[in-house]
Amino acid sequence: MLKPFSDRVSGLQPSAIREILKFTADPEVISFAAGNPAPEAFPVETIAKLSADIFREEPINALQYSITEGYPKLREWLKADLTKKGLFRDGDQVVITSGAQQAIETTAKILCNEGDVIICEDPAFVGSLNAFRSYGVKLVGVPMDDDGMKPDILEEALRSNPTTKFIYTIPNFQNPTGRTTTLQRRKEILALAEKYGVYILEDNPYINVALRFEGEDVKSIKELDAKGSVLYCGTFSKTLAPGLRVGYLLGASDVVSKAVVGLQTSTVHTNIWAQMLTYRFLTNVDFDEHLKNLQAIYRHKCHLMLGGLEKELPDFISFTHPQGGLFIWATLPDKYDMNAFCKGAVERKVAVVPGNAFCSDESAVSHSFRLNFSTPTDEQIEKGVKILGAAAKELLK
Repeated sequence: MLKPFSDRVSGLQPSAIREILKFTADPEVISFAAGNPAPEAFPVETIAKLSADIFREEPINALQYSITEGYPKLREWLKADLTKKGLFRDGDQVVITSGAQQAIETTAKILCNEGDVIICEDPAFVGSLNAFRSYGVKLVGVPMDDDGMKPDILEEALRSNPTTKFIYTIPNFQNPTGRTTTLQRRKEILALAEKYGVYILEDNPYINVALRFEGEDVKSIKELDAKGSVLYCGTFSKTLAPGLRVGYLLGASDVVSKAVVGLQTSTVHTNIWAQMLTYRFLTNVDFDEHLKNLQAIYRHKCHLMLGGLEKELPDFISFTHPQGGLFIWATLPDKYDMNAFCKGAVERKVAVVPGNAFCSDESAVSHSFRLNFSTPTDEQIEKGVKILGAAAKELLK
């Protein structure tokens, strides 16, 4: 008899989002379930030209093994850009990763032993939750309000869990809720991390505030950190293209050096062609103008979906109004069965993601669901929201 799977993976379940996406293989299904950037935002022609330039000018460098730390020119660009934004400080270092997902997974790999605690927002990004679960950690969720994680509950979680290694947060346009943590709340989270001697892993998949289309910018927690408590991960997936898989981890040199060792046991290094391409895009294209174009696309799509939801959904369904990012979080009153509603929606050819997919406690009850506005077309948004509204009026009586 063959040996069973390792304890590390035996308890992992397929991603609920990926399972829901199977329904979207039906061309008639309108998907509000994905978390993909808008396809029309991809600079396809520019990427094709820059790629051709690479293979004409330095093909061997693009095809040969490289160093784990990342393409030196890209790392230097990042260091300069992050310094200008107040994120890179003396004693910091940055390593290139295969998307932010690898930066998140590697952080757990180098900091956590089995049984250690990671405190996270509740709800939180399911990809991170599953990465953490794969290391046998205990997840402790802290509920949020419109300002972010509730600090009194966060402190109680820290006090009650002395083996906590870090606090995980997406402070800008959080996935799945779309909320932005206020500056005051960020200061409180940082103060608590320092008080209890734990790291913060600040996940900023939108290059800090690059995909903000409403409101005022808020300082990142990393900008507020003077003691080296914050590890910061970013990615070019939302602002360039997710298929490139280029992200990074920024933090104190001793931590990042250990992350480099951790990466050497897995991918060796991030795709070097993708790193070179990213660097050429950043240095040959007006990146600020590119970001303005993205902001306009997402502002339009978000407003279109919000307008439809306000018109079509019953008044008892509440939903967030994000200032950026890709997601809206809708909540039913407690008396209704959210999973039954989501099932009814997909039977009517509209897919959304049940909120319990994002809970730190996989058995928790949720009354919310996530909608994505970046991937569907305008026509799909308008049609899909109308179907959702009709389904709500029919199913939620």
